[in-house]
Amino acid sequence: MKNRALLSLVLLLSIVLRAGEPWKLQLTNKEEQVDLKLDLYEESIDVPGMELFGPMNGYLAGKGVYGTWMVTSFQIKNDKEATLRLSNDQGSETQAILLTWQNDSTYLMELQNGVVVKKVVNKKLVKIPGKITLLVK
Repeated sequence: MKNRALLSLVLLLSIVLRAGEPWKLQLTNKEEQVDLKLDLYEESIDVPGMELFGPMNGYLAGKGVYGTWMVTSFQIKNDKEATLRLSNDQGSETQAILLTWQNDSTYLMELQNGVVVKKVVNKKLVKIPGKITLLVK
């Protein structure tokens, strides 16, 4: 009985903490091999291969994604929507993203103003889809 009460308390606490910081999370889409790691409250994330620049607000990467895309700016519209501006690891391209909370485990990522982010498919670079459903990792 004590274990159930303790487990219930831990689950409730995790829900409350999640509600308090909806923009600090790790998201993934296994089919597209895309990962998005964010902390829009403080620069606390070390971007792989870019540690020299110090902690940032997040990045987009993945097994198939060409390069690493760092969050360079963002705007939290509300608890359900945020816009992100990403720049590739060379600084030569940018991508705007609208990230929308769907439910406790699902977000929708919509690339704005055309798709710039690419991934490797059969040794060729192709644009990732303009809309991708991401799951909380």
